[in-house]
Amino acid sequence: MRFSTKKEKKYNFIEAGEGHPLVLLHGLMGGLSNFDKMVSFFSEKGFKVYVPQLPIYDLPVLNTNLTTIAKYVIKFIETNIGKPVTIVGNSMGGHVGLILTLARPDLVQNLVLTGSSGLYERAFGDSFPRKNDRSYIRKKAEEVFYDPSVATEDLVDEVFSVVNDRMKGIKTVMLARSAIKHNMLNDLPKIQRPTCLIWGKQDNVTPPEVAEDMHKFIPNSDLFWIDKCGHAAMMEKPDEFNEILYNWVKDKI
Repeated sequence: MRFSTKKEKKYNFIEAGEGHPLVLLHGLMGGLSNFDKMVSFFSEKGFKVYVPQLPIYDLPVLNTNLTTIAKYVIKFIETNIGKPVTIVGNSMGGHVGLILTLARPDLVQNLVLTGSSGLYERAFGDSFPRKNDRSYIRKKAEEVFYDPSVATEDLVDEVFSVVNDRMKGIKTVMLARSAIKHNMLNDLPKIQRPTCLIWGKQDNVTPPEVAEDMHKFIPNSDLFWIDKCGHAAMMEKPDEFNEILYNWVKDKI
């Protein structure tokens, strides 16, 4: 199911359901549609689900970094929700969730990370070589998943259009660099909120040892593995992902 996007003030977001607020944060090359099955599942299970469009390409160049995006999400929660939420972040969205939880623990009841950056990740690198080569971009998109067929033509088209838009390409590279610079190893022990790590065993962007290190250093954390699954578990194995998360979070709200 595709959900319509609301626009209120400076925020574009999906909103569905009623109940405990769940805020879903997409990754650098991700979008709201990455969470379609999560929105359907949790909006029918007693949650109010929000998926804000992160301002990846809307920030001034000098402010294109993860801290600014975390401040944007903080304002979104204060303006549109007004009470503690469960954050679910994939890839860069997980990294934003970590920064936000440290900065404003009063706004976060639980933290959920899947394929999160914050320690180290393998990415496109500092530039997009062969950016006009669609087959190369397809190969890169397919590498995100265990099953390459998850990288649909629509998804490849989205990535292709981003890397061939000069300003979007520059901002994407800046955010990737910001993620690498903003290493959170020393901050993880300060995370005091219950944290759920759900990781694809075959994630080759943020490999399994990232999950193991996060589990080791975040005090109140649980780690769950999904087999035959890559970097975006909520897209590739949505039923398994939703079941794990629901069973974990239902006792914590």
